[in-house]
Amino acid sequence: MAKTYSPTLRWTNNEFEKSPSIDVLPATDEFIFTLQNNKLSYLQRKFYEDNGYLVIKNLVSPSKLDVYSDRFEKICRKEVTVPFLTVMKDIAVTTSEFIPGEKAIAKIQNFIHDEVLFDYCCLPELVEYVECFTGPEIEARHTMFINKPPDTGSKTSRHPMHQDLHYFPFRPTNRIVCSWTAIVKVNKENGCLVVAPGTHKGELLPHSYPDWDNGVNKMYHGIQNYDLSQPRIHLEMEPGDTVFFHPLLIHGSGVNRTPHFRKSISCHYASSNCYYIDVTCTTQETIANEVKQLVRKRLGNNEINVSFADVWKLKSREVKGKEKVRAMSRL
Repeated sequence: MAKTYSPTLRWTNNEFEKSPSIDVLPATDEFIFTLQNNKLSYLQRKFYEDNGYLVIKNLVSPSKLDVYSDRFEKICRKEVTVPFLTVMKDIAVTTSEFIPGEKAIAKIQNFIHDEVLFDYCCLPELVEYVECFTGPEIEARHTMFINKPPDTGSKTSRHPMHQDLHYFPFRPTNRIVCSWTAIVKVNKENGCLVVAPGTHKGELLPHSYPDWDNGVNKMYHGIQNYDLSQPRIHLEMEPGDTVFFHPLLIHGSGVNRTPHFRKSISCHYASSNCYYIDVTCTTQETIANEVKQLVRKRLGNNEINVSFADVWKLKSREVKGKEKVRAMSRL
């Protein structure tokens, strides 16, 4: 006989309170955002369904985090060259005097062609959770190493509240998930992630650059007329803790008020069966045009015809097919 379960979940310090185990999962008709397998418990699935995110403690080992941090530093020192990598600086740094090495870099994106960093995307302990949201055929669609700098007083280190789907021209939405792993301890002081639970059940909202006094970092779009009274939760995490969240979940991050850089690594995964859409005349058209113009500038050809979908195809790399995980953690 199956044990009973409570539909109400209690969450304390990002961890489920201890409760009786469930021998048999209930019918899956109520689940929209997760898939049936043996990895997530009923309580974990229910929490993600209700809130749009799920934190898994100690998922990535300290040794792996050290490898990724070391690789990031080598890239910043230009000891390693990675094809098609996007390097981003905080707007406060770009307007200041020369700052060497990793202190000048706020984020690198699209590291799928670097085998050391791409190892993160293929970690078996990560992928087995990803499969709960995407299914067994998985692609890495967007990769980032984030190095949030200490704020200079301009508050440019914060990230406006936004939905990641704003940037993605592929669907279905529910077969996309982000993994975001803390490399150092993250808390309110150094600008941890802030999420608005349950907002993944809504629609994609219009985004634009916020009207901030000291400027906004490139591509840091935020939800227009965002309601600051909306309930939010700060996700304070230890190194190796990983949060998985839905692309419609409204989230952002605050100012880094410490003298240290807040480091994390992330990957957006999607089912290999996801399809691309035309975002013309939608709320995503502005970001699509901005991205395409950036690509043309990088290629030195303003006349080249490139689609938003083409750009994202170049950012993608297979992680797992039907039979086996690709390049599963070779380090």
